[in-house]
Amino acid sequence: MAKKKNKKIKKNRRKKLQKKRKILRRKIRRGSSKDRNLYALDPNFEFFNELRVLILKSSPAEKDKMIKRIAGLGRVKLAVVSGIFMSNYNENPEAYTSDADLFIVGDGINKARLRSFLKSLEAEVGKEIRFGLMEKEEFEYRYGMFDRFVRVLLEGPHEKLINKLGL
Repeated sequence: MAKKKNKKIKKNRRKKLQKKRKILRRKIRRGSSKDRNLYALDPNFEFFNELRVLILKSSPAEKDKMIKRIAGLGRVKLAVVSGIFMSNYNENPEAYTSDADLFIVGDGINKARLRSFLKSLEAEVGKEIRFGLMEKEEFEYRYGMFDRFVRVLLEGPHEKLINKLGL
């Protein structure tokens, strides 16, 4: 009887802390598989930007994981991240405006995998990701013609995750 009462008290304390910290916790059931806990943060929370920067600062292991996931989409020749993926984005968002946060060049890209990858990436970042996708031939043509979209993306702040084109 005492154990049940202690559990109930702990549960109430946890709920009060979550409300105080503006962190929401939801338990999601996925069929007969494992339950998952999802957390969301109130954008009006006073330390929202600091927490966002902490989450977005990716470790080399996270970058390697992202590279593997992008490479698994098809024959990827070039993958460039910019915009919200740049480390100083929150300090000066105007300096990191670009037409695409993620730009992929490749052939035989699996659209279903791409959609799934983008959804999971958007969930991690907490923001809609603007992306561009081109085949290698089209990219080479547009790069050679000094296309505005391609030039602005490659001349602005960016990071090449995959570069098999030698740019």
